[in-house]
Amino acid sequence: MFGVARAQTVAAADPKAVVVEGHARFTVLTPEMIRMEWAADERFEDRASMVFVNRKMPVPEFTQTKHGEELTIHTAALELVYQPEGDGKFTETSLSISLMLNGKAVVWHPGMVDAGNLQGTTRTLDGARGDKTREPIEPGLLSRDGWAVVDDSVRPLFDSDDFSFKGGESSVWPWVVERGAGERQDLYFFGYGHEYKKALGDYVQVAGRIPLPPRFAFGSWWSRYWSYSDQEFDRLVDGFKNYDVPLDVLVIDMGWHPTFGGAHSGVKDQAGQPKGWTGYTFDKLLFPQPKEFLDKIHTEGVKATLNLHPAGGVEPWEDAYPAMAKAMGVDPATQKYVPFEPTDKKFATNYFDLVLHPLEKQGIDFWWLDWQQQKTLPVANLSVTWWLNYLHFTDQEREGKRPMLFHRWGGLGNHRYQIGFSGDTISVWESLAFQPWFTATAANVGYAYWSHDIGGHMPGAVTPELYTRWIQFGAFSPILRTHTTANPESERRIWAYPEPYSDSMRQAFQMRYALQPYLYTEARRTYDTGVAFFHPLYYDWPEASEAYTSKNEYVYGDSMIVAPVTTPADEATGLASEDVWLPKGEWVEWMTGKKIAGPVTVKREFSIGQIPVYVRAGAVVPMMPKMEYTGEKPVDPLIATVMPMTDGAKSRYEVYEDSGKAEEYKDGMCSWTGIGAMRVGTKVVFARLPVKGTFPGMLTTRGLEIRLPGDWPPVSVKVNGKPVAYEKEAGLPGWRYDGSTLTTIVTVGSHPVTEMVSVVVDRSPALVAREAELDGFAGKMTRFYDAGDVVNHAGLSTYAPDSLIDLLQMGDRLTYAPDTAGVELARLPLLYKTALDDVEKLEVNAESMKPKAVTTVEQVDKVSLEERGAHRVAALKMAIAMLKDAAPAK
Repeated sequence: MFGVARAQTVAAADPKAVVVEGHARFTVLTPEMIRMEWAADERFEDRASMVFVNRKMPVPEFTQTKHGEELTIHTAALELVYQPEGDGKFTETSLSISLMLNGKAVVWHPGMVDAGNLQGTTRTLDGARGDKTREPIEPGLLSRDGWAVVDDSVRPLFDSDDFSFKGGESSVWPWVVERGAGERQDLYFFGYGHEYKKALGDYVQVAGRIPLPPRFAFGSWWSRYWSYSDQEFDRLVDGFKNYDVPLDVLVIDMGWHPTFGGAHSGVKDQAGQPKGWTGYTFDKLLFPQPKEFLDKIHTEGVKATLNLHPAGGVEPWEDAYPAMAKAMGVDPATQKYVPFEPTDKKFATNYFDLVLHPLEKQGIDFWWLDWQQQKTLPVANLSVTWWLNYLHFTDQEREGKRPMLFHRWGGLGNHRYQIGFSGDTISVWESLAFQPWFTATAANVGYAYWSHDIGGHMPGAVTPELYTRWIQFGAFSPILRTHTTANPESERRIWAYPEPYSDSMRQAFQMRYALQPYLYTEARRTYDTGVAFFHPLYYDWPEASEAYTSKNEYVYGDSMIVAPVTTPADEATGLASEDVWLPKGEWVEWMTGKKIAGPVTVKREFSIGQIPVYVRAGAVVPMMPKMEYTGEKPVDPLIATVMPMTDGAKSRYEVYEDSGKAEEYKDGMCSWTGIGAMRVGTKVVFARLPVKGTFPGMLTTRGLEIRLPGDWPPVSVKVNGKPVAYEKEAGLPGWRYDGSTLTTIVTVGSHPVTEMVSVVVDRSPALVAREAELDGFAGKMTRFYDAGDVVNHAGLSTYAPDSLIDLLQMGDRLTYAPDTAGVELARLPLLYKTALDDVEKLEVNAESMKPKAVTTVEQVDKVSLEERGAHRVAALKMAIAMLKDAAPAK
């Protein structure tokens, strides 16, 4: 799979696709998509609009017939009937389009309500508490009714359709123009039924593809509304390293420039905006040498973005003011500000060249455009947000960069200008619970990259549990960015939280980074297909009602369904309960190893460290070694985790890579590495295929690591036909075993990427026949560990009984001696029963036992023995609940 290369956009359709009838013109773009124009002056529009930039599509087969005044157009999917009345305007009685949906005819007329529309997205979630948003969700391109219509009648146009920018900053820069005067209609009919992926794939052909962000965007971002100094940022970056938390992006909020006492001081600038809300000059007190600071964090692998509120224009105190004023014909001696006029091409060109580009040369990698002020522009029906997104994104293209922007959604067509900043939400469980649905639904308009304030924005502190669950959702989101308001109680450093929350969050960050090859490949597939890798279930299972009602779940790339925990845990058990719907097929709950056959709805319980991720049985998931930031070193070895599969099953995945430079990926400068797996009897056969494609800096040799979770240890392992030995030390060629997850790990030395590497892992037939004993083992071990920890912290000299320690030590014993797996798992039911009985006895004794004498420590602690006793009983009850949740199958 090589994907889709850059294509020239041509706004005017092929004449062969066009049918003109009086005041109307119909353009057959695809068998399911027809453009319908009516113009009183019969002057039809061929220029690119804000949404539709390429109408030069391959002409689909269609027929047109005329019976009197009635025109009929037939495609393979649609029948359009137009019988003009009066001036020929499209009305309920003059125009219809019919299609078949699940064997039934569906007929559309102008003015019909799209009751089944699956919605799109909205500009911002500012001030939102859960699904109570300040702004309504816009309609999407998909509908359960089988059709959707985009009304493009009043959107502005571009004066050019050349968006290639091949000449760099001397390229033509397409600019906004208003539509011609006169009454007109310009409608696009999408009649794709429930072929949602096809609809989106065709949409990005006519509306532009969803660009691939730089690889670093898929790392973690630190953000906080706070006036940091460069020293504080240095300490913060050191904290990430010291606490083993990876980091790629520092988001520097508005405190980077002078704020003159803050936006709420009541002082106004010349534009009438709060003085200091807009700024383009580093605060010299906080950043005495900005370039040196930015150079330093770049050497540590960290990118930087600055917050912009360009509402106030360029004021006299800015470093760039003299040059900008002269360029705009203002005498700097007058100290008159330069108004912000983004639709004036002269202003925009000078603004980027004289104000922003110098900051980029100092080391700013991209911009956070936090625009909210101006509501209108001189061009009618032009969204300020939309236009600023276009300007900033295309300016980077003209500079020859891989463009990336961080701003709010501006409306249809803005899928071309990632990444979205969803705004200032309220820090409550309801907000977290709303975000999976909201993020997935944005795919219905091609918006693939929402970035949420992980932890919420305001008003202050969040509980460790809520923040942990939000982090876990963020780890399986398009973008992982923590943020909060300027409240000292709002803590976002994960290492500042107590255990087990801090460790659970750290594991989520590290899981995010381990999945970078998968994420980046899925982002490339998003570019190729128009289908966001984070999308609703109904794209893949459109006829299953649960795919529409399971709003907390989403598809995450080719192989996964994620159902993040969005409700607090039960206080008595310490476990959070979620109802999960899984569609037809075999699925593996990644963190527990539990196998589940769909379609089914299951109630599952999750401890604080567990994230409900469901992977297709047999799927190959590419991963990478541990790194401090995404580009710290080459992905070597390439890690492939192969989920358990049934005998005879096969799977394959192609891993995408590129140089990360500019937009070379659009011109085919990239590579795809096929990795496949199959099971034949007792053997799992794995192959890394020769690489296809090339790009500058590509690895010529690479190691490989195969992981087979939830499996019996091998009796033999062969690499390219040669036996390899057991090797307990990680990283050395050979195989080893992780007993806590029953994972076989095969490490293969470096081989040329142009050669195939095969790995065959064979297991004992007697053990393979006992596969049922493997089911959910990793989850059981997690419960055993958690139960032991709870008992040991129950207080009043309560410790885990030997039987429980024996149980939870099973993982270690298996790691040290994989050949004992058959014997160890056979003992599991008895070990479990003994441990449960012993903990239940502890609980009975705790209920009846009188408190012992007070110790010095307890006196200092000032907590009554009665409270300690109650805590002990509650803790033991929780441990029992955890153990019961991990009962072995009978």
